[in-house]
Amino acid sequence: MREIVLDTETTGLDPGAGHRIVEVACLELLHHLPTGKTFREYINPERSVPEEAARIHGLTDEFLADKPRFHEVADGFLDFIGDDKLVIHNAQFDLKFLNAELARVEKEPIASARAIDTVTMARRRFPGAQASLDALCRRFAIDNSARSFHGALLDCELLAEVYLELQGGRQPGFELEARRTKAPEAASPATNFRPPRPHGASPAEKAAHQEMLARLKDPIWAKD
Repeated sequence: MREIVLDTETTGLDPGAGHRIVEVACLELLHHLPTGKTFREYINPERSVPEEAARIHGLTDEFLADKPRFHEVADGFLDFIGDDKLVIHNAQFDLKFLNAELARVEKEPIASARAIDTVTMARRRFPGAQASLDALCRRFAIDNSARSFHGALLDCELLAEVYLELQGGRQPGFELEARRTKAPEAASPATNFRPPRPHGASPAEKAAHQEMLARLKDPIWAKD
């Protein structure tokens, strides 16, 4: 089962207000586990990056000036994600931006039905608790100390771990493996057998028995 963890960084919150994607990253999962295959592109948004956005992801106008435009990376991005499910934290936000970019280059939009929203998963599992990526990392003891900025690829790596925990962690796989592999039977402990005890009567016991029989009057076994 192939799934793609996906994240974007943008110049703002609303593509309808002219904001654009500045980074897109994807990470491949097979059976909920990372394969090591990734896709990551910084993108020239063809507009300035507001200071408040740069403080979040650290991507400046100077850094992005020589990066490709979205139309130059669109085909590689679409080839990487294929038709597989997309694991996204707050899927509505990322899909809104991706579909706006795809519309500009006359590509088909990504259907919302393909998205597995980890925010929704977290809220169902932990009602009333914080569902941000940082909060979920704390809950599952996932090290996010390298997250000084919101980088799309780093966030994909963290989200892959969070997604696995939201699915129940690695324990289901362990249980499956345990069912596949029969545990070896424990060796029986060595048994020390005692030598057989003699049960025959001693000569003294035989003599006492005969003496007792002689005192009996008219025993039945003496009759014809």
